[in-house]
Amino acid sequence: MIALFAQAADAGGSPFGGSLNMLFLVGIFFLIFYFMIMRPQQQTQRKHKAFIDGLKKGDEVVTTGGIVGKVTAVQGDVLGVEIAPNVKVRVLKSQISGAFAAKETPAAPAAEEPAKK
Repeated sequence: MIALFAQAADAGGSPFGGSLNMLFLVGIFFLIFYFMIMRPQQQTQRKHKAFIDGLKKGDEVVTTGGIVGKVTAVQGDVLGVEIAPNVKVRVLKSQISGAFAAKETPAAPAAEEPAKK
């Protein structure tokens, strides 16, 4: 009979077993969120900042607008970028999205020799 009263009193409780367990679950969710979203984003921002701080004359860059050019001058927060022969523009460092790496186009396939008999 006492067991029935104990079960009835326990049935009205939280399905997670109390507030301490709920706090534990929230902590676990925060850790998952941190390691899957926040930490990788911070690492990407650090790498980009290091890249921007290390820009020097001769580097090829891409702006956020998609313009590709070669750095000709670094003056504080402004870069001189040559986008075509004798065409230079001034670009803010914050508008540089990354380094330009030219993709190599595959070589044209050689003409196949006719089959010899």
